[in-house]
Amino acid sequence: MDWKKEWKPLALIVAAFLVSFYLPVGKPRFDNAVSESLQLVKWYAQEHVLLCLIPAFFIAGAIGVFVSQASVMRYLGAKANRVLAYGVASISGTVLAVCSCTVLPLFAGIYRMGAGLGPASAFLYSGPAINVLAIFLTARILGLEMSVARTVGAVAFSVVVGLLMHFIYRKEETARAEAQMAMPEPPATRALWQTVLYFASMIAVLVFANWGKSSEPAGVWDAIYSFKWYLTAIAAAALGVMLIAWFKVSWWKIAATAAAALVLGLVFRGYPLIPFAAGFVGLSVITSMSKGEIGSWFEQTWGFAKQILPLLLFGVLIAGLLLGRPGHEGIIPSEWISRSVGGNSLWANLFASVAGAFMYFATLTEIPILQGLLGSGMGKGPALALLLAGPALSLPSMLVLRCVMGMKKTIVFIGIVVVMATITGMIYGAAWG
Repeated sequence: MDWKKEWKPLALIVAAFLVSFYLPVGKPRFDNAVSESLQLVKWYAQEHVLLCLIPAFFIAGAIGVFVSQASVMRYLGAKANRVLAYGVASISGTVLAVCSCTVLPLFAGIYRMGAGLGPASAFLYSGPAINVLAIFLTARILGLEMSVARTVGAVAFSVVVGLLMHFIYRKEETARAEAQMAMPEPPATRALWQTVLYFASMIAVLVFANWGKSSEPAGVWDAIYSFKWYLTAIAAAALGVMLIAWFKVSWWKIAATAAAALVLGLVFRGYPLIPFAAGFVGLSVITSMSKGEIGSWFEQTWGFAKQILPLLLFGVLIAGLLLGRPGHEGIIPSEWISRSVGGNSLWANLFASVAGAFMYFATLTEIPILQGLLGSGMGKGPALALLLAGPALSLPSMLVLRCVMGMKKTIVFIGIVVVMATITGMIYGAAWG
């Protein structure tokens, strides 16, 4: 037997045996951590897969089919106007109230279609890092000073992160841009304003379906929350009309899907996920059984789902095992984190950045978590560092990024965010802590 070839399988078998042999089953902390991991992945499946990821997959698939590569290159490519490219990418988060996982299909869509690594990375950071409601609630709960620091920091971060990623991989990006610029632009099949409205309707479904209720009265935001499902239905209806008028989908297929969702909505009042899911099941059936660009839309969407969803669920499971859910503990005791983020030392800011990078924050959940940590003695500098690193990164998102842009680029992206968050936290803590 050639042990030079067989030592790796043997090592894996031995490692698996030792882990199984010494598995701490029966110890309260381990058993609780396992329960927390299952609770977190259950919550993620209930609250995020249908509402966030499925719409995001369809948007990403649509980018791959209905947006020409030449158009992406013109506005977001390596040779595009930098002010325009980074400006659009850096402020995108104010529109998309998404978490670090939901932004991944959208990032993968524009990156694979030819967006430069710099603008795509700026979008990847900005999307989950900041949005209008997060700005408002941060000011209301954590103070205006923290909200301004978070807003300015997130917008500036997105640009700097993008520029650094482009600079580090400038040779590769230049070669990639030159190869893609040689491709002829396909003839437009519909007007630009039609494509814009089509994407706007899908983004509206994503945004309104995920519009969360604030922990304190928030005026117009709570008013929108009260009507979120009506607004979601209006956006979905507009999408259906456009599919009939501009994409030549049979009207009776759209009507049947809409009727099924409406009936289920009336029967299961108080359970909006049921008609919402029915709508996307209907859309999946329609697109999967169609030919041409509508059929390609589903193929692209399914491709993103196959690649991303298993990794995300596995990442959420591991994150829950290690860190638990908000307000609950995993294997790592929460007091370790609280004890390590006091003051404004380099260690406190670095620890807050790294811990935030690996934790999973659903949209806006970072605010009440930070409120509790600040009450337990967390310094203002580490708090800002966690706000800048946490929402934009998570262990599940890291696993997916590795598959989309490779291990090296993923490590560089994570490193840039963590280092910048640490430095910014120290500056903020020294000036206003």
